[in-house]
Parts: sequence; C-alpha cells; structure tokens
Amino acid sequence: MNTVQSADGTTIAYDRSGEGEPLILVGGSFSERAHPVMTQLAAELAPHFSVLNYDRRGRGDSGDAAEYAVEREIEDLAALITEVGGSAKVFGMSAGGALALKAAAAGLPITQIALYDPPYVVDGNGPRPPADFAGTLAGLAAEGKRGEAVEFFMVEGMGAPAEAVAGMKFAPFWAGLEALAHTLPYDVNILGQEFALPAEELGSVGIPVHVVHGGDADAWLQASAHATEAALPSATRHALVGQGIAVDPAVLAPELKNFFTN
Repeated sequence: MNTVQSADGTTIAYDRSGEGEPLILVGGSFSERAHPVMTQLAAELAPHFSVLNYDRRGRGDSGDAAEYAVEREIEDLAALITEVGGSAKVFGMSAGGALALKAAAAGLPITQIALYDPPYVVDGNGPRPPADFAGTLAGLAAEGKRGEAVEFFMVEGMGAPAEAVAGMKFAPFWAGLEALAHTLPYDVNILGQEFALPAEELGSVGIPVHVVHGGDADAWLQASAHATEAALPSATRHALVGQGIAVDPAVLAPELKNFFTN
C-alpha cells in the first residue's frame, strides 16, 4: 500500500502495479480498492500500464474530512496524478466515471477517460430519487442505520426491486455494503440530486472519452450511455454483450486496453 496527501491533508491510499503509462482506476458506489472487481481489473491491466487502484476518501485505508465536497475528491485525484508524473489516463466505474468527467472538466491533466455504466437519468424510465436524497442517506448513516441507508440508496436511487434488495440482506456481502453506507451521499453529490446528465459540463470535456456499458444493463443505463456519448465532444461508445452492472473484469479489461493504447 502507498499513500499520498490530498490538498486538504487527507491521506489517500492506493496500490500500484505494472509498468507503462499511468492509469488510475476510480471506483463507484459500494466500491473500494479491495473490491474483487477493482483488484481483478488492476491485475488484468497491469501488463500494459502502471495501474493505480485507490481508495476514494472515506473508504478502505483512505482518510476523510468532517464535511464532504466534490471538490475535495477532485483534489484527491489531482494528488494521485501529480504522484505519477503530472498526467494520467483514468477509468471510472459508474459514479466514479462521473467523478472522472468532473475532474477533466475542472482542468485536471487527464489525457483519456473510459467509463463503465455512467448512471445518469435521461428519460422517464430511470429512477427518480426523492427530495433531499443525499440528506436522508447521510442522516440514516449518522444514526447508525446503515442497512436502511443501503436499502434506501439501492431502491430509491438505483431503481432496484425492493424484494431483491430485501433478499440481499442475508448474503455474506451485505456487511460490506453497510460498511460503505456513509459514502453513498458522496456519490449523490457527484451525480446531483436527480442524477441528471450535466450536458454543459460534459460539453467542456475535449479529451477522448470511451463510454462502455453492459449490453444486458437496464434500459435507463443504456440510455444514459448513449446520452453521455452524445454530450461529449470527442467520445466513442461500446456495449459489452452479456454484461450488466456486475461486469466481468476479464471482459472489460481488453476493451479498456484497446482504447487506452490507441
């Protein structure tokens, strides 16, 4: 494990593997660097790049601040980019992809971005989070109601069927989801209260961006991928056949390698 200090003094933990041009992996909701998808993706890409797989603030071995702001997460990414020499390629999973786009729009020296399943709501079929979604999540987590926060996020924010989420509570991975409940409002802050596509912001991102989405993903996520591509000045898009939210790193990695090496 390595660490770097962000602008506000927060310690950001990361693992580095491989050699070559630097590639930073940004996890999404319920993700930290130890998540199997992130570790497997790093291993798949390490033969081709110098891969940094990091804990976003508030997760894993990284620190946090008393108050959250999206700008602090952008500064975290900036610190990592400085650490690897001043520029980097970036891959972002779900809300992590939205964070990567915000960082590029803010002027960080990112040379290319790839996203997987950007979760913007662009039509009437997607989830419509209730008023003060982030505040309710934060309140539940602060009160120690982590399981309720996870359930609220999944059902009201991600549009997951309530019955399916109820069944997850008995699965071994549920405790890991609860452990990250306090970070869910962070992703809501990144995406915005209504998960709306930030068309003007995306229009300012002039670097090459590759939007990847699951061919078996829900219709609203596929619509989001199409709209994200359309809003970006220099973007391509590809659907991974047979993949959904739980993407197979062995399928995703070749797609990323091809984009980042061209």
